Amino acid sequence: MKRSLTLSGLAIFLLAACGNSQANSYKEKKEGSTPTELVSVNDQVALVTPAQSGGTKMLVKSEFLKTVWNYETSPQVWKFLGDKPALIDFYADWCGPCKMIAPIMEELNSEFIDKINVYKIDTDKEQELARIFGISSIPSVLFCPVDGKPQMAIGAMSKQGYIEAIEKVFSIKQN
Repeated sequence: MKRSLTLSGLAIFLLAACGNSQANSYKEKKEGSTPTELVSVNDQVALVTPAQSGGTKMLVKSEFLKTVWNYETSPQVWKFLGDKPALIDFYADWCGPCKMIAPIMEELNSEFIDKINVYKIDTDKEQELARIFGISSIPSVLFCPVDGKPQMAIGAMSKQGYIEAIEKVFSIKQN
């Protein structure tokens, strides 16, 4: 009984964190420092600075059409336009689990720097791109191999989970 109540509470938390309204979070601000948010998901806590996107590249529709897939000229046929595989993180600034995986995406970008491109798409700003891929839950991460069809992972995973998926989908090893 206690376990089912705990699981129910966790499910409610996750739905509230990544629903269609902004999530509540604990904010921490120190004098003279960058504002941060304390985010907790599945008993893991991360301190995240807003708009955390160091090495990953933010994609807007115009860049997406040039570097990933031009669905306007080829709406029925997936044709990846990149020169190396791509990992695309569909996220929103208010999403707790998205903030939890943001540092993981940065680490993956560094660790696979010469082998894959890591991109981020803000689903609030790029609603058309989110709609094209049927994004209804975030984070959602799209794996785009150079050859073959893209694959979507929905929900937050551990860093090791992303590494295993990268190695399996792209047939490449970590640096």
